[in-house]
Amino acid sequence: MRLASTMAAVALLLAACAQAGSGSGSPSAGGIEVTVSQTSAGDALAGADGMTLYVFANDTDGTSTCTGDCAAKWPPLMGDGSDVVAGSGVSGTFGTTTRDDGSSQITHNGQPLYYFADDEAAGDAKGDGFGGVWSIAPVGEASASQPAASQPASNAESVEPMASEAGY
Repeated sequence: MRLASTMAAVALLLAACAQAGSGSGSPSAGGIEVTVSQTSAGDALAGADGMTLYVFANDTDGTSTCTGDCAAKWPPLMGDGSDVVAGSGVSGTFGTTTRDDGSSQITHNGQPLYYFADDEAAGDAKGDGFGGVWSIAPVGEASASQPAASQPASNAESVEPMASEAGY
């Protein structure tokens, strides 16, 4: 009887371990969750803890131009686009761009994604419209009100943004 109880306990343990390691693709399994956040500026992509993500009009051809002090004020969403787990309502394509320091940054529809250091809580969108070159990251395709990465804003032609343009 004791052997039967031990065998049953081992079988249950093995079943539980097999199910836990099944690779569900959830963020806790190593994915980077991107969700939709409802902000005062409209629906936006959100990263960790529901914090709003942004795009920068000076970024062209999927290349990040926000470095140094700019990146301190606008931290990039780091990682590999293939690790993104898109939440309900999120559409478009996630990818990866290599930053000038060799690190990887996640892109959405070819646009590098950033947080804004002054946002304090999920749903904040304090960076939207900042310097005329920062916009909340759209949940799908870029809209007319949000500059596409391939079309820099008219006052943002240089590769190295001026402090007033970058918002830092």
